[in-house]
Amino acid sequence: MGATKAVTDASFASDVLKSDKPVLVDFWAEWCGPCRKVSPLLEEIAGEMSDQVTIVKLNIDENPETARTYRVMSVPTLTIFKNGEPVQSIAGAKPKGELVKLIESAL
Repeated sequence: MGATKAVTDASFASDVLKSDKPVLVDFWAEWCGPCRKVSPLLEEIAGEMSDQVTIVKLNIDENPETARTYRVMSVPTLTIFKNGEPVQSIAGAKPKGELVKLIESAL
């Protein structure tokens, strides 16, 4: 995984909720075609904006608790967290510009 980081139910609180900068969480699944389209865009953005945001990936099949807590109904769902709270979410594969706008909404 290059610039993005995998998180789990166990590490979600420390990696996302307690982060000192905004965190974009990619709720994804292995079987999800659109998730594979979004993944390289997130890697690019993670490299370009690493000083402003952390981008993490949470596999919903391996980590159902967190997905349930945040009512993730479809994948990919991308949620930006700031100060431990979800700020905004989008579902589905989106172009890079929309992903950057989602991140900027929390900066």
